[in-house]
Amino acid sequence: MKKILIFFIATMFAEPIHVACQSNAPVSKDCSGESGLSKVVCFAEAFKATLNKEQLALVQLAYSKGDAKRWSNFPQAFARPSRVGLNLGSLTATQLSAFKALMASVLAEGKPNEGFDEMEGNLAVDTYFGQQTNKTNTFGSNYYVVVFLGKPSTTQLWELMFGGHHFAFANTYDKGKLIGATPSFRGVEPIAPVHNNGHVYQPLAQEREAFADIINLLNSEEKKAAKISSPDDILLGPGEDDSFPTTKQGIRIGNLNKDEIEKIILAIGLYVNDLNTETANQFMKKYIDEIEDTFIAYSGSGTMNQASDYIRLDGPSLWIEYSAQPSRDFPGTNHPHSIWRDRKSDYGGK
Repeated sequence: MKKILIFFIATMFAEPIHVACQSNAPVSKDCSGESGLSKVVCFAEAFKATLNKEQLALVQLAYSKGDAKRWSNFPQAFARPSRVGLNLGSLTATQLSAFKALMASVLAEGKPNEGFDEMEGNLAVDTYFGQQTNKTNTFGSNYYVVVFLGKPSTTQLWELMFGGHHFAFANTYDKGKLIGATPSFRGVEPIAPVHNNGHVYQPLAQEREAFADIINLLNSEEKKAAKISSPDDILLGPGEDDSFPTTKQGIRIGNLNKDEIEKIILAIGLYVNDLNTETANQFMKKYIDEIEDTFIAYSGSGTMNQASDYIRLDGPSLWIEYSAQPSRDFPGTNHPHSIWRDRKSDYGGK
């Protein structure tokens, strides 16, 4: 087991390989001399500098955990309570470029359908959703919202919060370091590939395949031990804060073999490694250290392609759920709802 953990610590903490699919987010200010949190703050202030007085009043608020909890997997029109912040649809091209430069500083780049590319994919797919369903007044990238809860700082408490339909990002910082990166919601509809400006997006396809691979590796006894009743949706979605189950379900990962454990760690990485390398490292190390006492449970067909297929990873800190939901707008298909939470550091542990 120790050899497995050492191998994954070494590979997960390596710098990401940059491929042809690079972010097209231009740098609105020269922050190249900055690093770590100072670089994030630099890009945050550069974005704010492009805004007018009315926009700034919406995007810069005092820190409030109550506002931090106002995220949802629903579009803004249906979210209750609605998100606080500034709609992307109100931004000029220059302002949008500055916003994307900020997000490129906190998300991994150069990974197709992961990190920054996954965010771009969610925006593109939601716009496609609105067009295909004639609901462009509700669905689309214009309705995603960004807000700073607390002034971006290398010393004080603040959160960068961004989200919309099927997407929630929440990085919380304090005393010069990141103290929380969850709740982090990911979903997409449709899950089929969507073409946009010469790019093919399919967010969460890799997560779906990774979970199906894990279940496929389990032997019959392990599947029996891991099988649970199917929930209607993810358990810890919006509004379900501080509702972590007290009893673990499924099978303890420490009882599985090397190949199965490797597959599970790779699946965890598809969530954690959406973040920039420095941020992802601290979480991956913790989750790998705790992997033996983390449990895996699933229900449904195990293919992750059928409605009501579900999988959960539940550890001392880690919580990940993936649920296949039947679609009302694309009959005969399903789409994923998925969440990454942390029992100890949701909302920075605040």
